[in-house]
Amino acid sequence: MGVKLGILGLGTVGTGTVQLLQDAVGRHPLLQEIEIYRVGVRSLDKPRTVELSPGVITSDLESIVNDPEVDIVVEVMGGLEPARSLILQALRNGKHVVTANKAAIARFGDEIFTTANQTGVYVLLEAAVGGGIPVIQPLKQSLSVNRIHSVTGIVNGTTNYILTRMQTEGSNFSDVLADAQRLGYAEADPTADVDGLDAADKIAILASLAFGGRIHLEDVYCEGIRQVSKTDIAYAEKLGFVIKLLAIAKRITPSSPLSVRVHPTLVSKTHPLASINGVYNAILVEGEPIGQVMFFGPGAGAGATASAVSSDILNLVATLKTSTANPNLLLTCGHQDYCQIAPMAELVTRFYTRFLTRDQPGVIGKLGTCFGNHGVSLESIVQTGFQGELAEIVVVTHDVREGDFRQALAEIRTLEAIDSIPSLLHVL
Repeated sequence: MGVKLGILGLGTVGTGTVQLLQDAVGRHPLLQEIEIYRVGVRSLDKPRTVELSPGVITSDLESIVNDPEVDIVVEVMGGLEPARSLILQALRNGKHVVTANKAAIARFGDEIFTTANQTGVYVLLEAAVGGGIPVIQPLKQSLSVNRIHSVTGIVNGTTNYILTRMQTEGSNFSDVLADAQRLGYAEADPTADVDGLDAADKIAILASLAFGGRIHLEDVYCEGIRQVSKTDIAYAEKLGFVIKLLAIAKRITPSSPLSVRVHPTLVSKTHPLASINGVYNAILVEGEPIGQVMFFGPGAGAGATASAVSSDILNLVATLKTSTANPNLLLTCGHQDYCQIAPMAELVTRFYTRFLTRDQPGVIGKLGTCFGNHGVSLESIVQTGFQGELAEIVVVTHDVREGDFRQALAEIRTLEAIDSIPSLLHVL
C-alpha cells in the first residue's frame, strides 16, 4: 500500500522534488513506496519539465488538502497566503505536512505547530533553513542532549555572494547587486535578502529548535548589508577580518535571556565561517559537551532543496509504516513557551567604527576620552589617510555593552572635530 503525496507548488523546488522522487534507482528503497497522487499549480497551461499522469495536476489547491486519499501534504509554493491556510487545513484534516516555507514557519509557527500537536500529526521543515544542508534534524535529534550556547550562520546565499564579490573585486554594493540580479542570484526585489529579513526568518527557526522555545520574529534584531562599503571591506582586510552577514542566536548561561540578531559582522580570517564564500551557506553550532560542529553546503537550488524535502517525506513514510498510537517525541514540536529575548542594548560584543574627522590636533585623544568615559576599551585605533579635507580614523573595540557603546558614540557626535560616522559594524 503506497503513501500518497499531495504536492502544493511546481516551481523550482516542487519540480526538483518530483524529479528526485521519480528517479528512485540507487536511492533509499522507501522511495518506491511513494505515489505522487496530486500536484497543485497556479496555472495548468504552463510548460513543465516533469511528466505527470493526466489528472494528477490541478489548480484547485484546496481539493488536495481536503482529499481523504492524501497522506502527506508537501508545501513548496512559498509565500504567506494561501500557504498558511492550506497548511492549517491539511493539519486539521489529519495529514502530515512537509514544508520549505521559512517565512510562514517564522511568522505562523505558533498556530501551525499547536494545530499539528492537537491533531497528532507532524510538520517537518528541513528545507526551510540552509537548502540542502541537514541542520533542522540534527538540532532536534542528534544534538538534542547538548546545552547549546550559540548558533551562528551564513544562511542567505544572495548576500554572501554579493559580499564575496565586493571583497574579491573591490566593487561597491550597488554594482554587484545589479550584476547578481542579472545573473539570477538576486531577486528583482532583493529586499528580503539584502535587508536581512530572510536570514531573520531562518535564525528565528534555528533559535527556536536550539533553545527549546518559540521566537517572536519582531524580537529578532535585523540589519542588512546595504550600508557595507568597499572602504569597510578594505579596512577589514587590513585588520585581518572579512565581512559576512551573520545570523546569531546566543545564550551565555542556561538561565540568561537569548540574544537573536542578524547583521553584517567582521569575522576574523581564522574563524571557520570566514572561508564560506559565494552562494554557500554554513551554520556553526557550539554547545556542551559537543564543542563546535559546522554544517556546510549549498543553501539553495532545486537539487539541494529537493534533497531536504525528500528526506522529510521519507521520515514520514517510515513513520506511517510503523504507525503507533503515540507520537515520536523527536519529530513533534515540544515547546509552547516563548524564549525571553535580551534587548540589543544588553548585548556584549566588539565594534568596528569609521570616523571622518576634521584635521585638528588631539582628535584621537578626544575620541579616547569619550570612549573611556563610557567604559569602552579600544583594541586598535588607526588613522590611515584623508578623504578630501577629512581624516579617516578606524576604531575596533574590545567587548563592550552595546548600550554603553552607543552612548559613547552619541557624545562623540557632538564633538566639533567629528564630521560624520559613516560606518558602524559588529565584530564577532
